Amino acid sequence: MKPFLILQLRPETDAADDEFAAILRKCALPAGRARRIRLDCEDLPAGLDVTDYAGVIVGGGPGCVSDPPDRKTAMDIRIETQIMGLMPQITDRDHPFMGCCYGLGILAHHLGGEVSKARFGEPVGPSDCTLTEEAANDPLTAGLPAAFQSFVGHKEAVQALPPGCVHLVRSEPCPFQMVRFGRNVYATQFHPEADAHDFERRIRIYRDHGYFPPDEADALIAVCHASSVTVPGEILRRFAARYG
Repeated sequence: MKPFLILQLRPETDAADDEFAAILRKCALPAGRARRIRLDCEDLPAGLDVTDYAGVIVGGGPGCVSDPPDRKTAMDIRIETQIMGLMPQITDRDHPFMGCCYGLGILAHHLGGEVSKARFGEPVGPSDCTLTEEAANDPLTAGLPAAFQSFVGHKEAVQALPPGCVHLVRSEPCPFQMVRFGRNVYATQFHPEADAHDFERRIRIYRDHGYFPPDEADALIAVCHASSVTVPGEILRRFAARYG
């Protein structure tokens, strides 16, 4: 069986390690079925062919595709250039792809959609999501509860449905929580890999990164542990099962 390619965009090692472990758990994947590349540490191999992999999973990160170049760090630009360079292969071949949080911004930007901080940013914590009518016919969302909670935390957001995409999940504060392009290319604004313990660790790691006032960290952690977030993980499990 082909492995999954897991691309990570987080330059914080502890956060990246936690995210990788969470993706493997939610996908029910043994480590031997995943090739991990941290784009902050290494470039994509020359000549990488996505069809050598069962699917591509892109994690989140602190970067924002909508930031002007002069406000991006050299690391942000390096990571973004690498992942954007892979997107033509993904969409042209309709290759299985799951972009998580930042991955939605990457997909939307590649497709010519509008991504900005104008509207729809969400504070760190649980968000109440609902399925769209189109979700009833998608293999990753069919039969799921019509309403569920997910973990979010993002400064930028997709402002309108990207060209060629199907809208699968929405929320009141952020309309575009999950989309599909073609038949096999998916992206979520929420974090399908994360549970309350994952978000507790991220809150502690990113408390000074501008997502929330640092003195609210303990209250946010309590809110996360009081929530019930299970459906997003099922979506990620279905992705791995369908294409693995």
